[in-house]
Amino acid sequence: MTVRTARAHDLPGLLGLAAQVEQWFGPMVEEPGFHDAVREHIAASVALVAPSSGRNLLGGLLFGAEAPTYHVHWLVVSRRARGTGVGRALMEEAVRRWVRGPGEIEVVTFGPNHPGAVVSGARVFYERLGFVPAEAAAPGPEGGSRQVYRRAVG
Repeated sequence: MTVRTARAHDLPGLLGLAAQVEQWFGPMVEEPGFHDAVREHIAASVALVAPSSGRNLLGGLLFGAEAPTYHVHWLVVSRRARGTGVGRALMEEAVRRWVRGPGEIEVVTFGPNHPGAVVSGARVFYERLGFVPAEAAAPGPEGGSRQVYRRAVG
């Protein structure tokens, strides 16, 4: 599987991924702030994509690469590619490129009672990558619960 740095022409594909998860994360596709965040990550070369053979993307990741606390700002895998290793490949590439220990990686994901936690498998995904649940985070824009997950890096 190919994972590469996102480029400006990947914006429509990243918005396509966002459209698939707005029911869990709140509005993104029509939000100028989200567009700006994606463009900023692309310009800073801290956005990754997993391209497919067509125009759509299999997955995308926006990363905060400032030591000692790194942040997964956004990670989405397309519906058709979930469970195929795309998310793991994006995370492994982000860690390989940008993470230097000692430190930690943080991500805010669904809280335990959020419907997206079960449907998306996000909590299990992060736990399989060595993340552990930490404190609760502020609710998402759709009102659902959120929780911080952390992973120590040596």
